[in-house]
Amino acid sequence: MVVLSREIHLAARPVGLPSSDDFVVREVELSPPAEGEVLVRNDWMSVDPAMRGRMRDVLSYVAPFGVGEVMAGGAVGTVVQSRSIGLSVGDHVVHRLGWRELAVGPAEAFQRIESGDLSTSHHLGVLGMPGLTAYVGLARIAAVEPGDVVLVSAAAGAVGQVAARVARHLGAVAVVRSTGGPVKAARLTEELGYDRAIDYRAAPIEQGVRDTVPEGIDVYFDNVGGDHLRAALMHLNMHGAVALCGAVSQYNCESRPMAPDHLSLAISKRLRLQGFIVSDHDDMRDEWVDLATGWIADGSLRTPQTVYEGIDSAVDAFIGMLSGANTGKTLVRLAADAA
Repeated sequence: MVVLSREIHLAARPVGLPSSDDFVVREVELSPPAEGEVLVRNDWMSVDPAMRGRMRDVLSYVAPFGVGEVMAGGAVGTVVQSRSIGLSVGDHVVHRLGWRELAVGPAEAFQRIESGDLSTSHHLGVLGMPGLTAYVGLARIAAVEPGDVVLVSAAAGAVGQVAARVARHLGAVAVVRSTGGPVKAARLTEELGYDRAIDYRAAPIEQGVRDTVPEGIDVYFDNVGGDHLRAALMHLNMHGAVALCGAVSQYNCESRPMAPDHLSLAISKRLRLQGFIVSDHDDMRDEWVDLATGWIADGSLRTPQTVYEGIDSAVDAFIGMLSGANTGKTLVRLAADAA
């Protein structure tokens, strides 16, 4: 029996900030799963900043999206048909075939998850790639030590919302976050465990760091790049560390910006700057899930989400996330009864 599914295709490579014209929703026919395959109803899908990079036709650590082809990304779903002994109807799974209502593929492309009392959506956020990214970046890459002062950029996002709790766990004495707007700044200190917040829209980020962290910083977790990285270099203490996770300020730039003009400070201050891709550190996943599950249970880790409804809202969710309209993880609920 042929089933119908709607999915979102890349219609054109965006110039600058993506627009709705760069995408198209198409209805497609899916054949029943073959031997060893499953059919999955997607309940939740994720939108992430790194997806913007895959819209460019350039070489990177992951292949670009093809124009005219379906998009892809993290999703959580429920098995509705199975021809695999490894997965049964009703199993909840996490996988990379998002941006569509239904997905068919080999069973090994889908990982069974146990949700317990938590929404399965957390496997796309705090228990998934964003949460693990915060843990890897602070625990392994920057190697936060007791007494460190930690600065996190884009702290109201999916990764940043976790970083304060991780930094505390590692012994940081002060955790500072940069964010855009007074409402987000207030939430960071009142709900997400940050000691201080810098509103980069109220004043230049360099001034904000200088005024908010006069003692200087020991670790900088960089999600933004650009002027944020420059400001961090100016105010990092001797032998400080930078975990280079992302550069969202540059994702929509059509010309490659110059490197921070104070990069020589990395030499004089003996700084350590290291980029990382979270998929290289999957050995830390179980350790992270155990920690995060306990913190969620005891209330010490908040998990705010910005949720859009239905496949037709996925493009708005993606553009809104790139524009900073979200707090916490941005998700699209594809099934009304999603667990």
